[in-house]
Amino acid sequence: MVQVVDVARMARWIADSGAEARIAGIAAAIEADFVEWERFDKRPRTAHHSKDGVIELMPTSNGELYAVKYVNGHPINPGRGLQTVVGFGVLSDVATGYPLLISEMTMLTALRTAATSAMAAKYLARRDATRMALIGTGSQSEFQALGFRALLGINDLSLWDTDPAALAKAERNLRSLGFEVRVASGAADATEGADIVTTCTADKALATVLTESMVRPGMHLNAIGGDCPGKTELETSILRRSSIFVEYEPQTREEGEIQHLPEDHPVTELWRVIRRETPGRRSEEEITIFDSVGFAIEDFSALRYVRDSLDADVADLDLLVSPADPKDLFSLVARTAPVVA
Repeated sequence: MVQVVDVARMARWIADSGAEARIAGIAAAIEADFVEWERFDKRPRTAHHSKDGVIELMPTSNGELYAVKYVNGHPINPGRGLQTVVGFGVLSDVATGYPLLISEMTMLTALRTAATSAMAAKYLARRDATRMALIGTGSQSEFQALGFRALLGINDLSLWDTDPAALAKAERNLRSLGFEVRVASGAADATEGADIVTTCTADKALATVLTESMVRPGMHLNAIGGDCPGKTELETSILRRSSIFVEYEPQTREEGEIQHLPEDHPVTELWRVIRRETPGRRSEEEITIFDSVGFAIEDFSALRYVRDSLDADVADLDLLVSPADPKDLFSLVARTAPVVA
């Protein structure tokens, strides 16, 4: 039997402890797996691009467990009444090849994205950071806010989105969660006085969401919206005067903000900072950028954390055949096979 976490069960699992606590738990799992970086099989995700969006597979293994996520990104979907991003994942036992867990990963990806952002900021943002600007207030915004509060204590937010409905939604939800919220008149207004800026827009375009004039010394930029070739958010000049941190450099070179930069422009993989092999933030005046595109190890960590924290209220799915004789698969269908005269 394979454990199954469907949408309803995932929602209950999150609600049981609260989204903020679940994000913190996933962040700890990701941090622990990043420490074990060399154990993992690492490769850029496999992507199928179309005019409407992208469909991706994100696999990895630590030699004991194997995980893969199916996920899409279709910015036009909300106009169709659909989610921009949906996903599901599988966690398997490497020794047998048998899947152990199948899980929805739309909500879980929102949690793990927030967990990764906040985990990175713990190492890269100034320790006295108190205010964050959220530019882009779609499905990810509330989770990002909860992650930064859980790991950094950030409770003061300024919001901006070109979509008034999304902006109103985020304001309503975040106020109900106890955040101090200011709705800005534009991106420049949102970043005024911010210590951390999170950009999370969905358009598949080489956009300039954050310009050079909006970035001041000491800021930490959490750039999570640019996550595929031809999709970015930051003015390139910002990158040239900042310290850039990434998840897995070969993937980020193709998909992240640094796709604008030459191949020899220096970046630092975040696991090296977590392992104390290299510094994160070096000074109070330094501008740091986490150029995050999402990486398979983070999904592995999230699936592992879910499996380890599940209670008995989980459905099993009879997905795997188990004939009495492992070599006689036909025995399972023999009784229904037609008789030929």
